[in-house]
Amino acid sequence: MTDADGDPVVLAVDDEERVTEAYSLWLPDEYTVLTAVDGEEALAMMDSSVDVVLLDREMPNMRGDEALERMRAEGYDCRVAMVTGVEPDVDIIEMGFDTYLTKPVTGEDLREVVEDLLSRATFDSRSQRFFALVEKQSTLETELSRGELDENEEYQELTREVEALREELDETFESMGSEGVEASYRDL
Repeated sequence: MTDADGDPVVLAVDDEERVTEAYSLWLPDEYTVLTAVDGEEALAMMDSSVDVVLLDREMPNMRGDEALERMRAEGYDCRVAMVTGVEPDVDIIEMGFDTYLTKPVTGEDLREVVEDLLSRATFDSRSQRFFALVEKQSTLETELSRGELDENEEYQELTREVEALREELDETFESMGSEGVEASYRDL
């Protein structure tokens, strides 16, 4: 992935043009930033060069979660950050994004997320899945009460999956003799 010049490609999708313009300004020149005003336009612009998608959830014509579902169904393996004013709820568990940011966001927030997602793109699929699930778990724990989460079966299943992946990754690193890396996974 990346453009012809070797720069990472970021697709910013939001129905408010001033938001995508801000994203373009906030991201350094070493990124190629494409913008779309809804999910349909984003899908028309998608190709294998797109590394990261910054995707709003609430848009006319096609919601962000629907656009994300179609991107994944069409085989696009880019990293996706939901950047939205929609407060997260357990419905995010089934969505195929990598991280969730609630607006308003700062330029620093956006740069950090894009850099993080680009580095995650180099991980194997199991590690990428682990980090995406940990992000969802953390987002829900920040936004919802412990009581709501304890009673929610979807959240409990998410927690079990995170633990199973953590154990698998621990075993892999242990067999490789990579204790420092293994410890960093355990801290998540």
